[in-house]
Amino acid sequence: MEALFLVLKSHPGLSVLVCSLLFRVVHRLLQRLPVPKVVRQDDYRSWKWRNLSVSLVHSLLTGTWALTCVVVWPETLSNIHSYHTPLSYLLICVSTGYFVQDAGDIILTGHARGSWEFLLHHALVIWCFLYALYTQLYVAGAVIALFVEVNSVTLHLRLMLKLSGSQSSSMFQINKLANLFTYITFRLSTQFYLTWYIVNNYSWLDHGGYFLVTMVAMNIMILIYFYRLLRADFFSHSKSYMGQNGMHNNNSKRFLSE
Repeated sequence: MEALFLVLKSHPGLSVLVCSLLFRVVHRLLQRLPVPKVVRQDDYRSWKWRNLSVSLVHSLLTGTWALTCVVVWPETLSNIHSYHTPLSYLLICVSTGYFVQDAGDIILTGHARGSWEFLLHHALVIWCFLYALYTQLYVAGAVIALFVEVNSVTLHLRLMLKLSGSQSSSMFQINKLANLFTYITFRLSTQFYLTWYIVNNYSWLDHGGYFLVTMVAMNIMILIYFYRLLRADFFSHSKSYMGQNGMHNNNSKRFLSE
């Protein structure tokens, strides 16, 4: 592990590129899995399903990995600025590679305009993670930030269930509640903890201003999305727009991203 760590530290950019290519391989392999008929019949749904499948793999992997790092090395929570281990550094390499791959997938398939929020999110994450990899600072903070991937598991499942027209299924209802719980516990709490840490230690943190601006932007984005989530899943006053299969009659892309 130490030898691998030295290689990663010596060539962080190349390490991220390799991880990005590995996620592209995962993307190709997942295409061999069966896909719901309603998804196969629509080009946008087909692309979105493939994209979400890779995202789900990333969330399952990195969310579990991040939690394990904190359980095994509790100092990760308190020494956000300078603490890291070879495994936590590798985690950030892997995750950065995913975000680069996903941004490339969105842009190269012509979905950038409709997915600009995701691209903005990815850009903010990539620059923070690359800073951590090149300076070896804030690696612990990046690990904690990946707690949000626990919630991303239920978020991705939610969208995949909507893509397949399964909003009326018991699985969607269960996932809806699990998504609300993990959103508050792992996404909102994580973001606000990191923001508090930066504000509380702002006077001595390296480039604290840049990270504070980034965190504020991210906080605004997750609060807006949380509002959309609550409105769509818990405070929808009318279901007249839903067809018998639980899907929008106008097949809107916005519906599939909320």
